[in-house]
Amino acid sequence: MEFIDYYQVLGISKNASADEIKKAYRKLARKYHPDTNNDAASNKKFQEINEANEVLSDPEKRKKYDKYGKDWQHSEAYEKAQQQRNYGGGGQQGGYDFGDFEFGGGGFSDFFNSMFGGGSRQTRSTKGADTRATIETRLTEAFTTHQETFQINGKAVRLTIPAGIEEGQQIRLKGYGQPGRNNGTAGDLYITFHVINDTHFTRNGNDLEFTQEIDLYTAMLGGSITINTLHGPIRLKVKPETQPYSKTRVPGKGFAKYKSNGQFGDLYITFQISLPTNLSEEEKELFRKLSALRNKK
Repeated sequence: MEFIDYYQVLGISKNASADEIKKAYRKLARKYHPDTNNDAASNKKFQEINEANEVLSDPEKRKKYDKYGKDWQHSEAYEKAQQQRNYGGGGQQGGYDFGDFEFGGGGFSDFFNSMFGGGSRQTRSTKGADTRATIETRLTEAFTTHQETFQINGKAVRLTIPAGIEEGQQIRLKGYGQPGRNNGTAGDLYITFHVINDTHFTRNGNDLEFTQEIDLYTAMLGGSITINTLHGPIRLKVKPETQPYSKTRVPGKGFAKYKSNGQFGDLYITFQISLPTNLSEEEKELFRKLSALRNKK
């Protein structure tokens, strides 16, 4: 088994403190994480970094590693063999002859390896690394619960996206991350959603807002207009003498509430009044008369 210098892997000295080990590990893990590197060399490096951290961040493992060098994982078997060897000065003990075998300094013999399962204690299973991905979806799609299939880490993932998903919202898919080691469970996949607004609405949580133009006559006299919402077209009454930039609320015609089937926010409409242009002389005269009537009050 080839010796691995875990200190060299993390780029630290043998006298490094626990904090120095943690900082070195985090820096390298970010650099070689599968989220940002999808090549075999980086993945192998990432595994080496995790292995080095697993050993050096554990005081007991680090102590054994420092004591036994390349045979740190064999330390328990080594110590047992040493004890048996010391009983009779290297004679037969329990039916096994250890007299001619080297322990510690050199490699292990085939006999020693077969006796102690390859000279290694059972390695602790570890959970695989979590991975992260970003998915883009349109606002009109996020309005309803729908299914989409994505390619993530080379896997086809069919995902049900609940209505009302928000920008930057994150969900977890258990077991869709990196595979575990030594029969350990797979890591998890964290998906962050980027919601692209493909509408004329502004989303504010569960509410929607937009600006609606109305003509001067409708604003002054009142009337009824048709507006398009994500729920479909609706008829809306405009009160007489509606002022510029005044707002009205339409309950329940906003955005879908996350994981709340059939529940929606409100729709807020700001009125912008469009003034007439290219007036005829007759129209101008009528406005003069209107102005004169207003000034008599």
